[in-house]
Amino acid sequence: MKKSEKSDVNLVEVKNLVKYFPVRAGLFQRVVAWVKAVDDVSFTVKYGETLGLVGESGCGKSTAGRTMLRLLEPTSGEMYFNGKNIFKLKGNDLKAIRKDLQIIFQDPYASLDPRVAIGESVMEGLKIHNIGTPKERFDIMIDTLKKVGLEDYHARRYPHEFSGGQRQRIGIARALALRPKFIVCDEPVSALDVSIQSQVLNILKDLQEEFELTYLFIAHNFSVVEHISDRVAVMYLGKIVELADRNELFLNPLHPYTQALMSAIPVPDPHLKRERIILKGDVPSPLNPPSGCRFHPRCRFATEICSLEEPLMRELKTKHYVACHYAEKFL
Repeated sequence: MKKSEKSDVNLVEVKNLVKYFPVRAGLFQRVVAWVKAVDDVSFTVKYGETLGLVGESGCGKSTAGRTMLRLLEPTSGEMYFNGKNIFKLKGNDLKAIRKDLQIIFQDPYASLDPRVAIGESVMEGLKIHNIGTPKERFDIMIDTLKKVGLEDYHARRYPHEFSGGQRQRIGIARALALRPKFIVCDEPVSALDVSIQSQVLNILKDLQEEFELTYLFIAHNFSVVEHISDRVAVMYLGKIVELADRNELFLNPLHPYTQALMSAIPVPDPHLKRERIILKGDVPSPLNPPSGCRFHPRCRFATEICSLEEPLMRELKTKHYVACHYAEKFL
């Protein structure tokens, strides 16, 4: 079935996802507090689309992505893939579904074994899932390397012999080799030069079209997210505060935090000036997040209710959701 025919079908559905990390202290290493990295996050990703997940460093984006794939075990919540709750699966059932769920890591060098030739790294997943004969696995590996812009002779080389951009292509090839349906792209271009970023982004878009892939694209660069995403979710201190179609979000951001992030995007026109919104203070600690709206200590529109009552995620415009008590004033 073509991507356009399935555009309204949810491939991934995350419900009330929570991931807390324990803080231990004392002689017996008792739990004395919890780092609330991801706190009650819900969203969907439609078949064949790219959902951008954006926010400041430390807001919980990568933790959410890794917890969805059970690289980190969730504290609570549900994650449905093709109608199956991933968090309920065990043993062979979990292993079987893992080939449909892959990740591209932020650091392309740290995610590769320096002692293993990259051809072997790309074939590793095929071996684990017993896909094909050794000859068929080799052919898949060579074909996959070529699809990301590498050549067959690169298969015999080791990670230290490649540039950062080439290593990220290898990371994409490893994720692609199993022909997955859903890929978490965990800031895949943040460590690359700007000229290389565009090449990698174009590779991701071409592969998505060819293999009907679905992406969760995690980034803190709004310009990158605007280029690749169909919808965008904005995250702050473990919570999603705004979710909308890409064009709608960039034309009319309704949450003060989103507006502040947008104001920092450079405008490629010396005659146009954008009002710069400077946020006061630092991001609060996820150990002890503020009561009510977590953004209220830094918000220029905050009132007493913001510190007392947590705003609910509401649909203020068609498919435009925002968690803010005063979002109507920006309509």
